Amino acid sequence: MDITDDDGVRTVTFDRPEVMNAFTTETAAQLADALADLDPDDHDAVVLTGEGPAFSAGGDVESMAEREESPEAAYERIGETFGRVVEEAMSSRVPIVAKVNGDAVGAGLAIAAVADFAYAVESATFSCAFVRVGLIPDTGGTFLLPELVGLRTAKRLAFTGEFFDAEEAAQLGLINEAVADDALDDAVDDLLDTLRARPTRTIGLAKRAIHRNLGKGWSDALDYENVVQSQAYETAEHEEGVAAFLDGREPEFE
Repeated sequence: MDITDDDGVRTVTFDRPEVMNAFTTETAAQLADALADLDPDDHDAVVLTGEGPAFSAGGDVESMAEREESPEAAYERIGETFGRVVEEAMSSRVPIVAKVNGDAVGAGLAIAAVADFAYAVESATFSCAFVRVGLIPDTGGTFLLPELVGLRTAKRLAFTGEFFDAEEAAQLGLINEAVADDALDDAVDDLLDTLRARPTRTIGLAKRAIHRNLGKGWSDALDYENVVQSQAYETAEHEEGVAAFLDGREPEFE
């Protein structure tokens, strides 16, 4: 994961292009650390983006295939990695911008959702793909998606894992705007110029108030999400989903 600071903006680049920037628990922990280290005295914004043609393909399925752990261990691991990404993003006093340069799948979609702003290239494809490997949406997906796209649409995306384009993502409210592939830099730079001109501490206060007033406290929702996901990791559906992904075939769920 590449982290740079320039002119008040921290840029975090997911840099595993050989696997479409899929996240391991280690890279998720690195992202959480990068968000935890933000300070409104030093940063006006943070930009999350990907190296290569993808934003992020989500969780690394090969790592899932190698993992052997109890539900209790899975709960601890999720909370300390992907769960902590959400905690740091939701409580950060600095605005977070997702610069979605390509496909955003699974946790990649959820990270775009947890950002305060999200702009995507028109060629990007999105999917809440957790169900395809026998898992529930995590990284805040179970409570952020209904807030952004509405309850019924959130269920459709979570239950089907269907793929959809950036234009539909914008129409659903998942991202702010879909832009031409060669216009992404300009769109994000214009936003950053605006954020630099605004009082970052005031933005942080507004963000805290908005998140505090969501329908259900996100902290409780996140904890329950981690509990259920740790149970999903133990299911035959997850085992089949991972095996099918690695075999390059459609899963055969019972």
